[in-house]
Amino acid sequence: MYRYDEFDAAFVSERVEQFSDQVRRRISGELTEDQFRPLRLMNGLYLQLHAYMLRVAVPYGTLSSRQMRMLGHIARKYDRGYGHFTTRQNIQYNWPKLRDIPEILADLASVEMHAIQTSGNCIRNVTTDQFAGAAADEIIDPRPVAEIIRQWSSLHPEFTFLPRKFKIAITGAPNDRAAVKFHDIGLMAQTNGSGEIGWAVYVGGGLGRTPMIAKLINGFVPHEHLLAYLESILRVYNRYGRRDNKYKARIKILVHEEGLETIKAQVEDEFSQMRGGVLTLPEAELDRINAYFAQPAYKDHGVVSIDVEREKILDPAYGRFLENNTFPHARSGYTSITISLKPIGGAPGDATAEQMEAVADLAERYSFDEVRVTHEQNLVLPHVALSDLRAVYDGLVEAGLADANSGEITDMITCPGLDFCALANARSIPIAQDISRRFAAPDRQKEIGKLKIKISGCINACGHHHVGHIGILGVEKKGTELYQITVGGDGTEEASVGKILGPGFVAEEVPGAIERLVDAYIAQRTTDDETFISAYRRLGDAPFKEALYGNG
Repeated sequence: MYRYDEFDAAFVSERVEQFSDQVRRRISGELTEDQFRPLRLMNGLYLQLHAYMLRVAVPYGTLSSRQMRMLGHIARKYDRGYGHFTTRQNIQYNWPKLRDIPEILADLASVEMHAIQTSGNCIRNVTTDQFAGAAADEIIDPRPVAEIIRQWSSLHPEFTFLPRKFKIAITGAPNDRAAVKFHDIGLMAQTNGSGEIGWAVYVGGGLGRTPMIAKLINGFVPHEHLLAYLESILRVYNRYGRRDNKYKARIKILVHEEGLETIKAQVEDEFSQMRGGVLTLPEAELDRINAYFAQPAYKDHGVVSIDVEREKILDPAYGRFLENNTFPHARSGYTSITISLKPIGGAPGDATAEQMEAVADLAERYSFDEVRVTHEQNLVLPHVALSDLRAVYDGLVEAGLADANSGEITDMITCPGLDFCALANARSIPIAQDISRRFAAPDRQKEIGKLKIKISGCINACGHHHVGHIGILGVEKKGTELYQITVGGDGTEEASVGKILGPGFVAEEVPGAIERLVDAYIAQRTTDDETFISAYRRLGDAPFKEALYGNG
């Protein structure tokens, strides 16, 4: 992991001191809410329906055990005993008191964490593959580049007040687990004809009220020129992005209205002037950052495989966990474990203080002191020896974190919705809870297979409903919460936006509607291995629309 140097520590400490004074002046009445609002948003502090909400940055989703323990401490001391992990690999606290914010930020700074640029029209937290540096299919570990981008983008004087917020995702594998094509800029590792590794750059993706798949603007940008290329894109966006209408202010609208070739010509012109300049990354600096992300000191524990079928017979719950919640590791004898934060009937993405501390303990003992946050609102222990799997599983059972549903129908992405968010039109958490109860039986989940449901409580799409195999969008109509259902979305390298099938449903009807979609899929799949999204692409809308609304 990256560790703060003197500059980082001073930078964060000064920001804590500065914002603490701003909080003091707001409490004393020296600042009005209108004056305070832009200041608090620059420090990740929102005012929601019932209370302030603090969003804490987890750069590229990587945490140490010490940091995770601090997050648990903050949940217990300053909140209501839990935190909410988000689709930007951050954590949110929904109930802090304004007077406590300076102490919270000071506690975060003590473990090299902060809340800077988790809000506002700036470059937000860079996200990446939760298995980065461990995945067997990886071309390169993207975390060093993500860290370089973090340093470049932090309080960048030219990009602190962009037309709108700006999100970057990066993956080092051909299998996209970071939804890069639905970001303002998406980066995918590539190898050129000479065997050199660089980055394919996508631009203009996003969700919200106008979902768009990013377009390839450059198929290969070498490491040393990546920052110059990113800066060229940001300069074009900052110059031409619309500031007259916040609904048309994202770069996706600029790319759509001007056309990719026009934007590309402007970017390339900017890049021609910047290439080889001060943003060129020296090899020594790349090596310095890479050193922070050196591989752990793996050991040969004598176990290189596990007979999952045998374990399923001996202990069905453990066997199911092995089948669903482990991921192939690049190192023989190791695996990555997904810790589901989607218990049946629970609020997706929530973890209690005690659970965070339990994960910290397991990471310290069994995963080289490292935890990851996923953009699907789960946690990961990236480096677990196969010989330690049972001990880790038993620890998760004790902490109430052993749900073996990773990638299954109950592993839903869900925004906070109208229970918390001032922008929401409808509740989303209760919908997810009802659906998970409907499909709680392990055998039913196994029968269905891999299926991603994603739920948003408003058109801003924080729950990524557009890219759910089944997406659910809460809307308000004449005082009633209704839920539109989309089918066919996909956030992977085969990116697609879901299609609305028809009128919305009231909350009580949603679980039944989802079950009709699932039953239609099972009835018409060609084999048990054909996934929902594959079946949809083969069959089209018709059978699913009929399942929801009949032949009328």
